[in-house]
Amino acid sequence: MAIADEGTDECKVRRVVLLIGHLGLGGAQRQLCLLAERLRDRGVEVHVFVLSRGGPHEDDLRAAGIPVHRLGFSRGVVSPARNLRAFARLVRLLRRLRPEIVHGFLYESYLLGTPAARLAGVPVVVTARRTQGYLRPKAPWTAAFEHLVNLMTDHVVANSVAIAQGTREVEGVPAGKVSVIYNGLAPSAFDRAEPEPVGSALPVVACVARLSDNKGQRFLVEAAALLARRRRPCTFVLVGDGPERGRLERQAEEAGVDVRFLGFRQENAGLLARADVVALPSTEEGLSNAVMEAMAAGRPVVATAVGGTPELLEDRGVLVPPAAPEALADGIARLLDDRALAASMGAAARAWAWKNLDMEAVTEEHLGMYQRLLAARRGR
Repeated sequence: MAIADEGTDECKVRRVVLLIGHLGLGGAQRQLCLLAERLRDRGVEVHVFVLSRGGPHEDDLRAAGIPVHRLGFSRGVVSPARNLRAFARLVRLLRRLRPEIVHGFLYESYLLGTPAARLAGVPVVVTARRTQGYLRPKAPWTAAFEHLVNLMTDHVVANSVAIAQGTREVEGVPAGKVSVIYNGLAPSAFDRAEPEPVGSALPVVACVARLSDNKGQRFLVEAAALLARRRRPCTFVLVGDGPERGRLERQAEEAGVDVRFLGFRQENAGLLARADVVALPSTEEGLSNAVMEAMAAGRPVVATAVGGTPELLEDRGVLVPPAAPEALADGIARLLDDRALAASMGAAARAWAWKNLDMEAVTEEHLGMYQRLLAARRGR
């Protein structure tokens, strides 16, 4: 079977559709926007399809001249007819735009986008694995449908080696159909920032993450209480919002520790510059943008050894087990007690991030993958 030359005009990637559930706040949404803008800079026409709602990132994409198409899917108890109409709209849009590539981000996107792309005759369908969602139990019918979707998919991109391994072992996707492309950072992530005033004479521990159960902030509040009992009190600053906020506020108040809730913020460079330690106590993770940004800022990081985090912090940060507040407290204290160690880890993390997490290189990897897959498809 002849394989078309990747360099031929027939196999040039001209139009790509990136599909995601919503454009609200989240690491996957941020990565999609970065990739869309960089692909556009390379002359690729990019369209972003959104299953349900828009969000802050929608304005950024439109300002960059990237079309955003809302499909009108709805979650929860709604009329099935509405989602059927949205699915038909998705197929029609794909037939009209005729992209060479459809790339689905996150679970709902590739479950719905893959069959739609096949019905529309899209040559190449790529799906992403960005979390440890494969570890969560699924109903038999859901698992069967996911298996069918994986058979329809040309390639799966994981954002870490750990996620790729889970995709192969748990989902049963063949090894040759899975590759790893790390998340990327914009060059501005490496800019030095002025430390933001926090109004505390205590050491500052920052955590930037959605306030949800899987991010594990409850263990960080427990670690704060342990440090206070050891007469090592710190000011803990939590950036983010989510369903766990009320419970965490009550937990911190009952423990009598200094935990400050700043809510969601788009810009955290000043806070990272002020932080003595950055912590991420997740119980599951893909490849954390928050850890990556802390590395780019040269901050020492304590994080749980889940998902792709060990790939980021191996020998460049302190890794602790998940759901272990005592180990978390020990890791924070270790960096606060040994400032030379903290400085060297921060510098090593920044250097590694600069070398391995550059968004330009990440975009080239995606574009090269798209072109290889398209060449293989055209050659069949």
